[in-house]
Amino acid sequence: MRRLECFAVAKLETRNVSVEYLMSRTQQRVPALRGVSLCVEAGEFVAIVGPTGCGKSTLLNVIAGLLRPDTGSIRLDGVPIAGPGRDRAMVFQSAALFPWRTVLGNVAYGLELQGVGRAEACSQAREFINLVGLAGFEESFPRELSGGMQQRANLARALAVRPELLLLDEPLAALDAQTREYMQNELQRIWMQTRHSAVLVTHQIREAVYLADRVAVMSERPGQIKAVIPIDLPRPRSILSTQNPQFQALEAQIWNLLQLESLSVAASSRVG
Repeated sequence: MRRLECFAVAKLETRNVSVEYLMSRTQQRVPALRGVSLCVEAGEFVAIVGPTGCGKSTLLNVIAGLLRPDTGSIRLDGVPIAGPGRDRAMVFQSAALFPWRTVLGNVAYGLELQGVGRAEACSQAREFINLVGLAGFEESFPRELSGGMQQRANLARALAVRPELLLLDEPLAALDAQTREYMQNELQRIWMQTRHSAVLVTHQIREAVYLADRVAVMSERPGQIKAVIPIDLPRPRSILSTQNPQFQALEAQIWNLLQLESLSVAASSRVG
């Protein structure tokens, strides 16, 4: 169950990463992550789950280069991560599309920032608009799209820059239940076509099991990797897969780990 060692050639490696936040009002340092070590193989989809406030998004921000760790190291293809870079793309919970740009303009934006000419950027953007199923909506503005369609455009924008690592921070959390299930299936389809190395943060255990090759379970704050669960289920997975006894057993295993963590923290609080 616990599989933290790195692969012979890891795509991503975080080693003993710790992060503390300074509370401006009290000037106290609050630990968010402590000694987090995790590896992601090339072409692997890893999901991270854990209690609210355990540092899941903090870890993703460290990997993205948006936040520097207090201790530890992060490497992508063996190269230390010191800040944001073209080799990583982040998809947030909010689509955050530019309202004055069309779908085509939004998806092409990252390419334009990289110095790609307007015509070529639009040509490449169309490829990814088609990939996420938005063909025919190239000239639509964000306000004319549903929430699910906006997240498709958001994902296309991230994929268009051809990152080495795709980082997904609760990208489906704002969607209604039916749209979320549909988008989980679409995200799986897109990932199976691109085979990007991907790290997903989610609060939903079923979503993690549905999408991931492995699920990393984090402890209460300060977050640590408590266990890594291999998801040995065939792909492509469908909504019917969630009724499979093996799927349900994996879901229950992760749920029990989180429940045990909560009980342990509650017991410690009573003793203290």
